Amino acid sequence: MPDHAISSDPAVQAQLDRLSLLSPGADSLGLERIAQLCERLGHPERRLPPVFHVAGTNGKGSTCAYLRAAIEAAGMTAHVFTSPHLIRFNERIRIAGTLIDDAELAALLAEVLDISDGIAPSFFEVTTAAAFLAFSRHPADACIVEVGLGGRLDATNIIADPMICGIAQLGLDHQSFLGDTIEAIGAEKAGIAKPGVPIMTLHYPDKVANRVGQAIGAAGGEWHAKGGSWDAVAYQGRLHYRDSQGKLDLPLPGLAGHHQAQNAALAVAMLRKQDRLAIPASALRAAMGWADWPARLQHLRGGTLVEMLPPGSELWVDGGHNPSAGRVIGDFLRSHQAPGRPLHIVMGLLANKDAGGFLASMGRLSASFHMVPVPGHEHHAPDDLAETARLAGFDAHPAASVEGALARIAAGFDAVPPMVLVGGSLYLAGRTLAANGTIIE
Repeated sequence: MPDHAISSDPAVQAQLDRLSLLSPGADSLGLERIAQLCERLGHPERRLPPVFHVAGTNGKGSTCAYLRAAIEAAGMTAHVFTSPHLIRFNERIRIAGTLIDDAELAALLAEVLDISDGIAPSFFEVTTAAAFLAFSRHPADACIVEVGLGGRLDATNIIADPMICGIAQLGLDHQSFLGDTIEAIGAEKAGIAKPGVPIMTLHYPDKVANRVGQAIGAAGGEWHAKGGSWDAVAYQGRLHYRDSQGKLDLPLPGLAGHHQAQNAALAVAMLRKQDRLAIPASALRAAMGWADWPARLQHLRGGTLVEMLPPGSELWVDGGHNPSAGRVIGDFLRSHQAPGRPLHIVMGLLANKDAGGFLASMGRLSASFHMVPVPGHEHHAPDDLAETARLAGFDAHPAASVEGALARIAAGFDAVPPMVLVGGSLYLAGRTLAANGTIIE
């Protein structure tokens, strides 16, 4: 699917224009093309620092953020590959803690594209090859790699010997690629398992766990599920973790949402199970507050869009777009909304997302919805989204843009400053952050 990446740097934009023309591999998964790219590049995927490989429907990016925070708190460095980007393409490739600069990014993309004749790679495959090439040329203590889509046939799965793997929360998303059931999706994501390599997972319902376990067993992986060899629970304002090494009493994560405790715990489990990096308990504690992952229940505390709202208002941004994420968002809003405080949700959804399922998963909310387009992407028409929301029992209206919706909310201000969440799409979240003047570093 197109990524519509743009850059203010002419050299980077020239390569992104070349990337945008790629299509043959865009709608099919598989390792053949990435394998050919890596072979022509001299196999950079074999020259990476120790790799943490993370899959999942929701939470894998946050897990990567906790991994990075803990490694850096321990005084070490990590390369990080994540997707998609929110504002700048550079966000996908972090070299030893710093976002890749434009000059190196342009050169790497050109290098990969120049050798790709006859392969017909996808946008993501070229990006993955460029990231691995960058990581192979710069020293770091670790490499954190987030799966793009699925796991078994994702381009990142060309890594044959990760140090450790992890699978975060599972849910329904990308069914046309991964299967129509959570069981099938779980099996695809468990395809990142490798012979003899530990793979840490959260706790899943029995049917899902059985399929995940079968896939891990077939690959020869060493499975460690939450509730077995390790466990964690949040209570009394702390995250209590235990494994064979003992118990840890950790602060709750600074990232918003009760679900973040499980993402953080998965990262702790991965860090504690591997034996190549020395991560002290003090670094794990620090990571709970240091981890930063934009557009995941992110509270914007200043900026152009914030200033459009009445003083005392709250503006939040979230990129969740599937039913599992909808439940998390709904739970957060119900727990965070003060009595009598108006709640407004500005929402845009891509055309391939289940609008009815997403809205239903949010549960009962006393909220007004403002449905907007997702510029540059195929999306549900705001009028149609508003009608879907009204059928679900919500007050909902279409709006031309996020700015237009915020202007309407501000114009309707009475006495209590509102709480506003912009969500439904990472692409919409990225545009919102950019319009607000929020910088990702």
